[in-house]
This record gives sequence, structure tokens and C-alpha cells, in this order.
Amino acid sequence: MTSVDLDHGEDARLAVAAPEAVSVDGSTIVTGRPPGTFGRRARRLLRRPSFVISAVIVLWWIGAALLWHVAGLDPFGNSGAALAPPSAAHPFGTDNLGRSIFARTLAGADTALLIGPLGAILATALGTVLGLVAGYFKGWVDTGLMRLFDILVVLPPLIFLIVIAGAFDTTPLALILIVGVVFAPGIARIIRAAVLAEMGRSYVASARLQGESVGRILFGELLPNVLPTVMIQATLSLASAVFMTASLSFLGLGSQPPSPDWGLQINENRIYIQSAWWTVFFPAAAVASLVVAVHLLADNIKEVWR
Repeated sequence: MTSVDLDHGEDARLAVAAPEAVSVDGSTIVTGRPPGTFGRRARRLLRRPSFVISAVIVLWWIGAALLWHVAGLDPFGNSGAALAPPSAAHPFGTDNLGRSIFARTLAGADTALLIGPLGAILATALGTVLGLVAGYFKGWVDTGLMRLFDILVVLPPLIFLIVIAGAFDTTPLALILIVGVVFAPGIARIIRAAVLAEMGRSYVASARLQGESVGRILFGELLPNVLPTVMIQATLSLASAVFMTASLSFLGLGSQPPSPDWGLQINENRIYIQSAWWTVFFPAAAVASLVVAVHLLADNIKEVWR
């Protein structure tokens, strides 16, 4: 039986999936990922009630952020009934200015799903690149980056965000940049660990022997093999970014009145929590539901892909 040499690209795929041997013209060839691997994992996710429920909640808030304008909701209009309890006319009641809490809660998803996801994407991109570089080069590059990561990671994220947000402008773009910079070091540390685990694989040595560029090895060989870790960290950073964004608005460092931002709503109505609980409960429940749902999505993905 003759042997067939695999190129480094095929070997890279073997690092993340069990090989499958097939016979072609009397020769045994090792193929990459077994057919249907992604499909099987997707079906396993869809059979998990916690994943399905969490996905529905996330999709609900995405739909609310995109469609509240289309639905004709007015989060700024005065209904003439201040602090009215939940009713058929106002499902979530009204605030002290007579504005519909239902409309403001759905419209608040717009802000939460603008700053949070974009900040998480930026953090994931920065953290992934830095983690790949640190894990691949090692030596003084790895040491220098790791010391920097250590300094940034030990700082409490919320306090760090407050300091930076207080020192600079709090426009949406500034908040996105702040969230990205704050969460990137933690992601970089985890990606670095995943890259170090891959560095001993044969496909890395094969790529080096063939003279491939550093960029090709980092993004063409290593990145696909640590992609599940990147996905999980991106999902977790999204949940943290949404929560931190709401926290900044609650502290007056994020969105400003009359924005329907969830954190800002909680801050504005907290003095009515005993007499008009609905003014705080529904925006707080919105934050909690989105953050918990995203965390559950990450947990399910981690359990299925590990």
C-alpha cells in the first residue's frame, strides 16, 4: 500500500477533527474533518433547550433594536398618564414623564446592541491578533505582551472603564473603543494559551519548513484551529460589554437623557422603585435577560465544541 503525503493545510484540519481514512485506487488517504461534523454539532446545539431559549431571547432583542421604529413605538412621547401601572394601554406602565416603558425598553435595545457588540468585536479582533503573536513568537515578545496583559487584567474592568470614560468623551464611538481596549487583554491571554497548545502540532512545523510567511501561518494555519476558542470568547465578551455599557449609562457616563438606554432608565427611575416598581423592573429585566442569554449561548457552544 502506498502512502500519500498530506500538505500542511490538510494537516491543519486534522488538528481540529478526528481523521477519516478512505481508499482511492488502492491507496489510503487521510481526509480532513469527517463529513457532517459542523452539522452534527449544530443539531446537538438545537437539541439543547437552554441554547434554543437563549437564542430566541437574543433574537427578540435584536428584532426589537431593528424594528421598534417600524412598529411605530414612541419612546419619547408623553401619554398624559405619569407613573401609570401596567395595563392594556401600556403593557409595562409609564414613567414619571408619562412615557411608555414598553416603548422605551424595546427602543433601549438599540443602544445596547450598538455599543456592546461593536465593542466586543473590536476586543475579540485585538485580543485574537495579540494572542496569536504572543503565542507564536514567544521569547521577549511573549514576555512583554504578557506583562502588559497582566497589568490590564488585574484592574477591575468597571473601575477602569469609569476612569477612561471620565477622562475622555462618551460618544458611542468612544465607548466602543473603550470597551474594545478594556476586554482585549483577557481575550488575548486565552488565545495565547490556545496557540501554545497548537505550536507543537506537525502542521506548524510543516508550514515553517515550506517557507510560509508568518502572516500565513498565523491567520491561515493557527487561527482556524483556535477559532472555536475565539468564538466562545467573543460571545462571553459580548455579554460583559452589554452589562458594562448599561453600567456606564447608569453612572451617567454613557448615554444621556432622553435616551431610552436601559442603564439610564434604571438610574432615572430608581427613586420610584417603591411606588412605581415597573419603571425599574422592566429595563433591569431586559439587561439581565440579554446578558444571561448570551452567557448561556457561550456555555452551550463551549460544551459542544470542546
